Amino acid sequence: MKRRESTIEPMPISLSPPAPVMSPVHQGEATHCPYCALQCGMYVSGGIGEAAGGTLTITPRHDIPANAGGLCQKGWTAGELLTGGVRLTTPLARASRTSPLVPVSWEEALDRIAGAIRETQARHGADAVAVFGGGGLTNEKAYQLGKFARVALRTSQIDYNGRFCMSSAAAAANRAFGMDRGLPFPITDLAEADAVMMVGGNVAETMPPFLRHLNNALIVVDPRDTRTARQATLHLRVTPGTDLALALGLLHIAITEGYADQDYIAARTTGFPAVRESVAAWWPERVERITGVPVARMREAVHLLGGAGKAMILTGRGAEQHSKGVDTVTAFINLALALGLPGRAGSGYGCVTGQGNGQGGREHGQKADQLPGYRRIDDPAARAHVAGVWGVDPDELPGPGRSAYELLDALGTDGGAKALLVFGSNPVVSAPRASHVAGRLAALDLLVVSDFVLSETAAMADVVLPTTQWAEEHGTMTNLEGRVLLRRQAVAPPSGVRSDLAIISALAARLGHDEGFSADPGTVFDELRRASAGGVADYSGITYERIAAETGVFWPAPSQDHPGTPRPFLDRFPTPDGRARFLPVEHRPVAEEVDEDYPYYLTTGRVLAHYQSGAQTRRVAALNEAAPEPFVELHTDLAEHLGVASGDLVRVSSRRGFAEAVAKVGRGLRHDTVFMPFHWEGANRLTNPALDPVSRMPEFKVCAVNVERAGSQPSDRGEDA
Repeated sequence: MKRRESTIEPMPISLSPPAPVMSPVHQGEATHCPYCALQCGMYVSGGIGEAAGGTLTITPRHDIPANAGGLCQKGWTAGELLTGGVRLTTPLARASRTSPLVPVSWEEALDRIAGAIRETQARHGADAVAVFGGGGLTNEKAYQLGKFARVALRTSQIDYNGRFCMSSAAAAANRAFGMDRGLPFPITDLAEADAVMMVGGNVAETMPPFLRHLNNALIVVDPRDTRTARQATLHLRVTPGTDLALALGLLHIAITEGYADQDYIAARTTGFPAVRESVAAWWPERVERITGVPVARMREAVHLLGGAGKAMILTGRGAEQHSKGVDTVTAFINLALALGLPGRAGSGYGCVTGQGNGQGGREHGQKADQLPGYRRIDDPAARAHVAGVWGVDPDELPGPGRSAYELLDALGTDGGAKALLVFGSNPVVSAPRASHVAGRLAALDLLVVSDFVLSETAAMADVVLPTTQWAEEHGTMTNLEGRVLLRRQAVAPPSGVRSDLAIISALAARLGHDEGFSADPGTVFDELRRASAGGVADYSGITYERIAAETGVFWPAPSQDHPGTPRPFLDRFPTPDGRARFLPVEHRPVAEEVDEDYPYYLTTGRVLAHYQSGAQTRRVAALNEAAPEPFVELHTDLAEHLGVASGDLVRVSSRRGFAEAVAKVGRGLRHDTVFMPFHWEGANRLTNPALDPVSRMPEFKVCAVNVERAGSQPSDRGEDA
């Protein structure tokens, strides 16, 4: 086969603007980046339209600690999302599933959706209509979407794509600390730590400004030699799916070598004896055989953490997106507790939240088991409080629904939803076993997608609603620190576009709820404050005015004179006895081991130029030029064994499907492992939907695959629907 020139050189990290967006520095409207959970501060100036020349200027803000004047390439080029001519500006609908999408009026689109909802629920019941939200939605949208599902639709079938991101770390933090707040300390505290362990996170590519906070000894746990790993003091190149065993081994070493902080353990924790007993069998040599990490490197990692005056342990998706993700994070929390880190200034455990509002999006009700304020939907007191704010009887609120993958997997089946409304998500690309999920979407009687571009999921829809985006609307976001931030409208949206809040309001009115679903974000936020009052994530003391004055407020903030809570664990943990909980966990194998037919591990992740499913970034010229196509990264030895060179087209197959992409050959990962980015269709056709029993997180980060040159003997492996 003819070799293609490789076009997948990684994009350089840049905290200054690339040449195409260089412009005079001047302030505009203060807002925040549309991408990751750092929520970097930026100014947007200029405008859209003939008079403004259709251009916008992006400049960084220095008053937001997360980025403090820096932006990555995605941030610098974010204005192109608003001006690039790829926007949807009119509703689209198709006459039948085989007909093309054509422009229709808003009235026609909304009437059709409401009519189909009424008909579907009359035939099949309230749960026949489902809602799928997103971790990039503002707090106001996430809140209103949860209320819309439970009050206007009366359905329990609502979940969101954040289930695929932070749910395992959230569940582990809740059961250990009594609270899930990604970083339970300001990001600037990282600079105080003498040592930081990053487990399964590649912040150098996913959120480059994060790096300015890591001026310390850095330990990276990752199967790949990522940009972050290359900057580390110590890199533990772990076999995919064995992070839990590694954590058990590190804790074993910490205890046996005297690094456990016995005074802290006695004063601030419970459950240590059971954990100490459970890790006694995880001697380092056993752990090396499972993980591939040499004993000497494990000891060095423990010495760096245990010998540091201040230290932090952080987890990312690489540790969490597993069918044992909750236990894996718990094991690293146990290590942090044994070392006496959580609740000490400059030390601690934290989860590096990924999506833009991944924190706030999991607090206010778009999860299947949740009500606003991080309340449980099966808690009678929580139901009574929220029902009082909403003006409904608590008994009218539905109970818990299906988790994200289970909801998608059941679409169009007996007992599953027959209609689905999608806001801010692209599951055709982002869900595990994606070809199967696309088949389930095709089996629906009605698929509605609200988006600002024609994503792969929107292209399958019966009705597509064009929505406003980040700089065209007001709203709040809660970043990875738990700091509530204010996104301000900087430009007017295109004519014909409506906000998600306006869409929800219009649909609710057509379903008999003329009141209670405001399209005004400020009004919705004030209601969110009341609904969250008294909950774990209490926003009742936070206002738009206060956020603007203080450049962000840390929750919980139960009153307007409360200072906010940047470090909630300093004095006590929010558990009944004020102590953090050690919990014994045991390593178990990955859900799908390699075998003769599928002899290699696949792991997935991001690249610098793109974000999530790529629906936004693949439409930005500079980013698409930097990373125009997916690739398969494989070790030089494996490539030689397969007869593959960089630029060759290769096929990767799993039990669920196959994908083809160009090869990227090097020594940056284990010889038994291949890597694919998930920003394009392909990688998630392969991934395994095996679920964590607690968080219901799919096992995105490891599955068994076969790799071969494309065009060699055709493979009929793994092409399920």
